[in-house]
Amino acid sequence: MTQSNQTTNKKRRVASPAPSDFLLFSVLPGCISLGSTDSKHYFKNQVKVGLFGSGVGLSVVLGFSAAYACYYLLSVAKKPILIAGGKKFHQFLRDKCPVVSETYYPTFWCWESRVQTLLRPFVTTKPWVNYRNELISAPDGGQISLDWFDNDDSASHPDQATCPTVLLLPGLTGTSRESYILHMVQQSRDLGYRCVVFNNRGVSGEKLLTPRTYCAANTEDLEVVIEHVQRTIDKAPLMAAGVSMGGMMLANYLGRKGSEVHLKGVVVFSAGWDVFEGTASLEKPLDRFLFNSYLTSCLQASVDRHRIILEKKYDIDHVMKAKTIREFDERFTSIMFGYPSNDDYYRDASPIHKIKSVQVPMLCLNAADDVFSPNHAFPVEAVKQNPNVALLITCHGGHIGFLEGLWPRQSTYMDRVFRQFTSAVFENASSLDGLH
Repeated sequence: MTQSNQTTNKKRRVASPAPSDFLLFSVLPGCISLGSTDSKHYFKNQVKVGLFGSGVGLSVVLGFSAAYACYYLLSVAKKPILIAGGKKFHQFLRDKCPVVSETYYPTFWCWESRVQTLLRPFVTTKPWVNYRNELISAPDGGQISLDWFDNDDSASHPDQATCPTVLLLPGLTGTSRESYILHMVQQSRDLGYRCVVFNNRGVSGEKLLTPRTYCAANTEDLEVVIEHVQRTIDKAPLMAAGVSMGGMMLANYLGRKGSEVHLKGVVVFSAGWDVFEGTASLEKPLDRFLFNSYLTSCLQASVDRHRIILEKKYDIDHVMKAKTIREFDERFTSIMFGYPSNDDYYRDASPIHKIKSVQVPMLCLNAADDVFSPNHAFPVEAVKQNPNVALLITCHGGHIGFLEGLWPRQSTYMDRVFRQFTSAVFENASSLDGLH
């Protein structure tokens, strides 16, 4: 062997491995025979497999899914609790409204109270409704806006003079264009009924003619509206549905008027039964951030729209500095309606004190996790003592949430309760006679 060949062989023996070979030696000591090209191919395949392609990753995902499904079925999806003051009303609801006995399955990816409350306005559809607007006069010179859905094409009730009618009351700053109101109108239309929405003063675009708005405690405007509707369609049966503050106003009205009320029935959703407890709940740090500040700003925006007429009697600049609903009520609402203090206003606005006087069949739906209306303030004992009232409590649902289904774009659990109870009241009115 020549000297040049020996030199070449020595060079080959001491030549440095390629960088990929170092990686291969350190990671796969048992596969040293693999070359550089093979190692690249191996690692390329490993990246493609990833977590979900490996047995361990798939096991983790399946295990978590099974655990979540078990938790959901055992702790989240439950039958509602039905509390009724009389056996007859209780049995009526069981027979005519099967939804009160069915398990409520909240949307599995957003069953938490705050999430349900926040998402409902964004995920649910807004059905198109063509309203007929009517402005009526109040005794103090103000005007009230009513939005009628006449349902002229009703097949089941073609006679407009006798077509069953539902009066709808929106929430604190709501109007006839809220998604939950539109869905109730849609449900009523499908049943062949007519609807009329009572918009509180100054919230639906109409001009405020007097320095007065509205509150949960004062039912004077509601009385005017009910009397007007009954005169307009004097041969048609009438019932009412109220949501949140609208439900509070409706319950307060029923409690004050007692046997003078001539409604066929009433259904109330997410009412705040004790204003003191509801306000305290909304002042907790997280709920103040998520809900209280926003609602306060909405109330202030409504006041600011009518500043020209309201500032004649109230310190609007002071009102606009309020940071919470309680401060807003202290500076504006309680003063407007002549209460000696805000505590007096809150006491009068709390329907829990008037349940015992209700003389009309009334179904109330609340979620036990509603931060606007804490479950420890539900009027359970008062309901048990009144044969005309029933309280339906779901474990979850939030405030006017009650989302259900994989993608809750259409009707909610609340809509199903509304549809079945409304139909039961109008189609089986005789079954509700003599609840006392």
